[in-house]
Amino acid sequence: MATPNSALRAVRIGLLMSQDDFARAVRDAGVRAGQPNDASKRLVQRWEAGVSTSPRPVYARALEAVTGLPIEALGFTVTVRVHDDGQGGHDMQPSLEGVAPPAMKPQTGTQGVPRNFSGIWLSRYEYFSSGRDSTYTGLHHVVVLQHGSRLTVRSLPGSSDSPLTMDLEVDGHVATGTWTEQTATDGYYRGARYHGSIQLLIEPTGRRMTGKWVGFGKEFDINTGPWELVFRDASTTKAAIEKYNHRPEA
Repeated sequence: MATPNSALRAVRIGLLMSQDDFARAVRDAGVRAGQPNDASKRLVQRWEAGVSTSPRPVYARALEAVTGLPIEALGFTVTVRVHDDGQGGHDMQPSLEGVAPPAMKPQTGTQGVPRNFSGIWLSRYEYFSSGRDSTYTGLHHVVVLQHGSRLTVRSLPGSSDSPLTMDLEVDGHVATGTWTEQTATDGYYRGARYHGSIQLLIEPTGRRMTGKWVGFGKEFDINTGPWELVFRDASTTKAAIEKYNHRPEA
């Protein structure tokens, strides 16, 4: 059984695009680059279902142009580089054809009931700015998508000028992973890209996660601070996303 590409789906939903919209954007990106492609809703469905796990370079380049993310961050297995010019079929198949990835057990609550963390959450973290000698709070509305024990987290574009991504692995009441934030080009940090690690404790209700982030600073030091995710809505429909596609209130 194929493993769904939850990372790509999270990015597409974060861009407020339907599968038709996304396919059209991929085609348009190809035209602009002088490398037309035949992206369709069906192809997007195959990517998100995990049926096609390694897109041809012409698609990979267009995907990177549409999302602003490297192909590796979109949940694909990269068997050819994006800058290769090899030709082939409509879309490349997995390199280990016919070999299914190992199944992942679902996360369960205290009563053994499977928990699903998919939905819209409020992300809130604190950081100290040495240049301004003050503590600040970063707020984003994020889409969380779950597959087995893995969570992909992507901020909604209207919730902040600094896109945020997280990739977490859940083990019981603990979520561990990495985070990345691309700061606004016209903001204080002038478009700098920051990344680091994070570990969160999941409350028994499954509706709040609290913990700490670790990351590097401008002075080549290691910083840390509190981070929490607070559940807002279980729906990831277009209507729900539009409802939260705005800056959170402090």
